[in-house]
Amino acid sequence: MKYRPLTIYTLLAFSLLLSVGCASTPQTDDPLATALTNSKSRSAEDKARDAGRRPAEVIAYLGIEAGMKVLDVIAAGGYYTEVLSHAVGPTGTVYAQNPARVLKFRDGANDKAMTARLANDRLPNVTRLDRELGDLGIEPNSLDAAVTALNLHDVYNESPAVALGMLRSIKDLLKHGGVLGVIDHEGNFGADNKSLHRMRMLDAMALGTNAGFTVQYSPLLVNHYDEHTESVFSPTIRGKTDRFILKMTKP
Repeated sequence: MKYRPLTIYTLLAFSLLLSVGCASTPQTDDPLATALTNSKSRSAEDKARDAGRRPAEVIAYLGIEAGMKVLDVIAAGGYYTEVLSHAVGPTGTVYAQNPARVLKFRDGANDKAMTARLANDRLPNVTRLDRELGDLGIEPNSLDAAVTALNLHDVYNESPAVALGMLRSIKDLLKHGGVLGVIDHEGNFGADNKSLHRMRMLDAMALGTNAGFTVQYSPLLVNHYDEHTESVFSPTIRGKTDRFILKMTKP
């Protein structure tokens, strides 16, 4: 696969970043990275994903710390739920949210994975919420942070209006100064991003701005060798896609 040169859309993206906000990603030897690596109960599959996802650095960039109350939006099987559990520690709380359609996906694979992950009170600071986003029972203005990883593209590609409503619902739950971290697969302008399971960072940034967030970008998960032309499930690119991270802060 060839190196992807800068295009007019890339240049436009950088122009928007300068106006909306681009934050540097801290390089860190955070104890979280050591904890995730050394955890004896964490699965080998999760640990294998760490190289492509760099979870400790993502958490550091988003400013998620011990004692915080955090929501994992569309948690699926719970990879980030467990990362967040380690990050907030015993004095923090993680809500792992999944709507019914996600729990039914692939013959209930996500439901089974989350059940196994939380079995025997393995992650005692995690509360499972098998509920729709608008009916979580969480007090408004009570969360320190939220994360949604590799989900926004599916919502946006079905309905930009629903995606905007999703971000607004999350913002309502956050404290002032609270952060929503959005991680997703970069797409190309004019491409069939729906079938590729991608979206353009510019569209995600516009959603965040329209929802009332201040938006910043991190290049931590950039991969210039991904030309955004393959499905994210293609064996040649799966787990190695070019991804953007947006830090959306509630004013």
